[in-house]
Amino acid sequence: MFKHSILMVSLIVSGLISKPANADNSHTATQANSHAPIGVMGDHLHKNGEFMLSYSYMTMQMSGNVKGSNEISNDDIASTIANPNAPPATVRVVPQDMTTTMHMLGFMYAPTNDITLMAMLNYIDRDMTLTTYQGMAGNTVLGNFDTASSGLADTKLAVLYNLFNSPKHKIHANLGWIIPTGSIKKTAEVLTPMNMRMTMRLPYSMQTSTGSHQGEFGLTYNGYADKYSWGAQGLFSTSLNENDQGYEPGNKAQFTAWAGYAFSEQLSASVRLKYSSTDEISGADPLIVAPVTTANPNNYGADALDLGIGVNTVFANQHRVAFEYSIPLSYNVNGVQMDMHSMLTLGYQIAF
Repeated sequence: MFKHSILMVSLIVSGLISKPANADNSHTATQANSHAPIGVMGDHLHKNGEFMLSYSYMTMQMSGNVKGSNEISNDDIASTIANPNAPPATVRVVPQDMTTTMHMLGFMYAPTNDITLMAMLNYIDRDMTLTTYQGMAGNTVLGNFDTASSGLADTKLAVLYNLFNSPKHKIHANLGWIIPTGSIKKTAEVLTPMNMRMTMRLPYSMQTSTGSHQGEFGLTYNGYADKYSWGAQGLFSTSLNENDQGYEPGNKAQFTAWAGYAFSEQLSASVRLKYSSTDEISGADPLIVAPVTTANPNNYGADALDLGIGVNTVFANQHRVAFEYSIPLSYNVNGVQMDMHSMLTLGYQIAF
């Protein structure tokens, strides 16, 4: 996946060299198709002195488990998937369902026509249902239990820099810093294979942070013609440090492309494809030792292709309400992970 980052660096350098000296202001955000789908962050610049406030609500549903790109049953997981924190030799706790909800507050300000500053503050809720198998081996189910975590998640600061601006084509660079403002020490009561209730540190996917600073960079392109709009964005993120619990998130490369059609100046629809490639977690937290698939750092990261359908509405020339619903088309996960079903994003923005 590092070839993605090399490509992005070369594109950014090329764009900086070829930027025209007389670039215009950014596309006027008075029509519905002037924006990318609501699931795309950092998609546009603002004019000198312009502000934008936004709120987004995102919910993601996961159910069942996959190994690579194939479904795997609960019994197979409990009897064949090795537990890196043995004993027991195999994992004895299997995730069933997970819901993740995120509330995102965004702020954008343009000190010049070529630079837009962006900040995103996130609050996250996670709920998971799990099944515990009895004892050290066998397929006898002991019972189910629920875990949950919530709190402030990581914060993102970014700079969007204009590289090319014409009435029909626009390109800008994205440069971001992800700050670990959430927690990596969340705990909950779990049901153990020995039929005991005890409080343990939650696995990585149930924490509200990665605990590591991360850098993000990439390019965004927008195109317009009559009632049609289209665009693409490539981003690469990498950890800048190991967190204080001894691990760090894997590198992530993602590319998304979209097309939109405006039914009027106030209403447009979009379709979007998103490809992402993420590495597994590097290192391990010595206190995350539950015999569950999500406690294994090697069970993180995947190659995935998603399809999204969205609607944009704009009114009073400054208010935008939009939604996007996405589902996976294909995936290949590292190790054993929960099966992604869908994601819904709802958003409101006001520019002034």
